[in-house]
This record gives sequence, structure tokens and C-alpha cells, in this order.
Amino acid sequence: MTLRLRPHHLLCMLNYVGLGYNDAFVANYDQVIARVNAGEDIEIVAGPDDICAPLLKEGREAHCLTQGVKIRDAAAARDIAALVGLPTEEGSLLIVTLDMAQQLRGSFATKLRRACHGCEWSALCSTIAGRDFTGAHLHSKVIQNTV
Repeated sequence: MTLRLRPHHLLCMLNYVGLGYNDAFVANYDQVIARVNAGEDIEIVAGPDDICAPLLKEGREAHCLTQGVKIRDAAAARDIAALVGLPTEEGSLLIVTLDMAQQLRGSFATKLRRACHGCEWSALCSTIAGRDFTGAHLHSKVIQNTV
């Protein structure tokens, strides 16, 4: 299968420690991270994706549909593509490898935070990044090898 992810979620995944909007969101995110860690293909999409799915029950008020989230997607797509040299526009396919996760984490604080502007989770992500991503679920082998 192929996961469907919007660009800014490639950054969110770097810091995911099992927290989220509600229990259904967290359970779903845990499954998404497990699939990414297993090497599943990711298709970049515009708009709500597999991580957003539990929030879409909120209808038109869903966080995933706001203009601010679309702006974060555009910034993340540009910055990630420039950093890793891979296309991140809608329809692009990629796999988040251990090396890619490490490269993204290495640049998270300095080159990739533009997409985080206005995000309610930004302070938590800063804390996690400041702890060298200890406790993050994405490719935890990278974290264990760098601590």
C-alpha cells in the first residue's frame, strides 16, 4: 500500500512522541508511523491525508482544511525538496529512510522551521528537537544510535 501524506506532515513525523488532538488521532498516527518505519511508499498529496483522517469528522471546521495548514504545506514542500533533493509536489513518491530522517532532523531547527510558523505544536516540537528527538517514534533506531 501507499501512504498519502501532505508535505508538512513529513516534518511533524520527526517529532511525533505519541501525542495528538484526541485518542483516535494518536492511534491512527501510531499506525502511520509504523508503516513509514516499515519502508512503505509515501505519496505527497494536497490537502487532508492519512494522518488527518480522524479529524475530518469535524466537517468544514476540521483543522486540516484551514488556510494556515495549506501555507505550512507549501513551505514544507519547498524546504524539504531543497534539502533532500527530491520532489515533494503533489503526486511525488518517496520513502522516508533512516538516512532521510536523520538528514531532516539535522536541519529541523535551522532550515525547516518556516513551515512551523503558527502551528500549535511548534513549542512541543522545539522541545523534542532540543532533546535530540529522544522519544520520537519515527525511525527510533536513529535516535538510539545518536544518544
